Amino acid sequence: MSNKIYNACIYARLSRDDGDKLESDSITNQKALIRDFLSKHPEIHVVSEKTDDGYSGVNFDRPAFQEMMDEIRSGKVNCVVVKDLSRFGRNYIEAGNYIERVFPFMGVRFIAINDSYDSLDKNQSDSLIIPFKNLINDAYCKDISVKIRSQLEIKRKKGQFIGAFAVYGYLKDEEDHNKLVVDTFASEVVRSIFKWKLEGMSQGRIADKLNMQGVLCPMEYKISLGMKVQTNFRIHKRAMWSPVSVTRILTNEIYTGVLVQGKSGTPNYKVKKVMPKDETEWIRVENSHAAIICREDFDNVQIIMQRDIRIAPEEEKVYPFSGYLKCADCGQNMVRKHYVACDKEYTYFICSTRKAKKGCSTHTIKEDALMNAVLEATKQQVENIIQLEQMLKTLNSLPENQQDVFNYDAQIVKLKEEIERNKSFKLKLYENLQEGMIGQDEYFLFKKSYAAKIAEAEASIAAIEDERKQTVGRNRERLAWIDVYKAYQNITEISRKLVVDLIEQIRIFEGGRIEIKWRYYDEYQKITGSISKSQMVV
Repeated sequence: MSNKIYNACIYARLSRDDGDKLESDSITNQKALIRDFLSKHPEIHVVSEKTDDGYSGVNFDRPAFQEMMDEIRSGKVNCVVVKDLSRFGRNYIEAGNYIERVFPFMGVRFIAINDSYDSLDKNQSDSLIIPFKNLINDAYCKDISVKIRSQLEIKRKKGQFIGAFAVYGYLKDEEDHNKLVVDTFASEVVRSIFKWKLEGMSQGRIADKLNMQGVLCPMEYKISLGMKVQTNFRIHKRAMWSPVSVTRILTNEIYTGVLVQGKSGTPNYKVKKVMPKDETEWIRVENSHAAIICREDFDNVQIIMQRDIRIAPEEEKVYPFSGYLKCADCGQNMVRKHYVACDKEYTYFICSTRKAKKGCSTHTIKEDALMNAVLEATKQQVENIIQLEQMLKTLNSLPENQQDVFNYDAQIVKLKEEIERNKSFKLKLYENLQEGMIGQDEYFLFKKSYAAKIAEAEASIAAIEDERKQTVGRNRERLAWIDVYKAYQNITEISRKLVVDLIEQIRIFEGGRIEIKWRYYDEYQKITGSISKSQMVV
């Protein structure tokens, strides 16, 4: 043994992700074992201690490990001591490269205590065993990684939330951290954000309004709840609402009760870089938690955000028709213009192609005339929808249109009669046994048969009732758009929300004539077609 003095670094690592045994492999226990070993080696002086707590061993891009390598390069350390090879690393290729090439080249002595490995006096058998031990550690890490990934995949498919923090507007259930519950305060902020967007406010205006009202942004709100949040995007001492943070909320489907997870991930257990996944690989679970925003409002907001909508600098909201007016000839947007002449104010819309002097004919319409025309057309359309609903109710009440419901009820009645009949047979079995008409074996055989038939019929009834309920539910969902129109009975003015809810597009023709493309037009046509056929049959 050489009399050389070694300046050693004690290195310890612990990661819950790779399934390490917390009790035996705790940082404290690792260091205690190493110090006990070094107490019997006076030639080794401890000059440094490095700890990577919470870092996986599948790669060597760990802060404390890199600090140790810097000390080795500077000459401060020439000996590394670890509890065992698995604490050093679980990637057999990189671990082997350090042990067999890097450390010998740099003159570093390497000691793995529990593996009885010391590079200073290793023999030929050690040279063969060490790579195999590193390979086993690597395989162990891969196995644990596969199990963890599989378990997380199962939880996602069950609709269990597996994120570190709940999305703004929700909290993790105290009794079940994989379940989301509505946050009373934050959910109201979310509802306000969607409401303001539907009313015509931009993301920037919404962010300014929230900041002016002193509402904490999502990150600051988490901190106020005692959550430990770290971010690299903080610019000011206190984070503020921004158009980006508002957009994240407006485009997050989670507020409709839909949980979408698995949007990103790492390629394998060795590569820790998170990469986005194709949308077909996302795991989407409906009704996994309580909704804050109804599907109708969420979809409307997505439509608004896809349109080319601008807000005048001095205005807080967009104009009601912004993004909805099109020239009937060239298909380009209509531009709003405002001017004052002879102490009178005039506001009109003109084709953007014509305004830019790039062709097209003169398409203009005064704002007041447009407002009145759309208002009258909307009143008429709402009245048409209400009349349509009344006709639909009348037709659905006719016996020939209730056949499906009757079929369900008839099946249930028949099955209930079968249950009563088998129950009666079952009761008579004992009498037949006592009178000697059947033997004991036959008694138990028939009893089991009747019980099975009763259970089968009861299961069939439950299935039919469930199917009946689903059919009724689908019919209600299919006609839900009618309620959207009915909400605008007795209107007196055109609002931004009305335009978003009811109108797809407004085309402006030369001479001021307008054509409105209503939302849910296809659904309207299907129902009117069905009513026409029913009336012809009658």
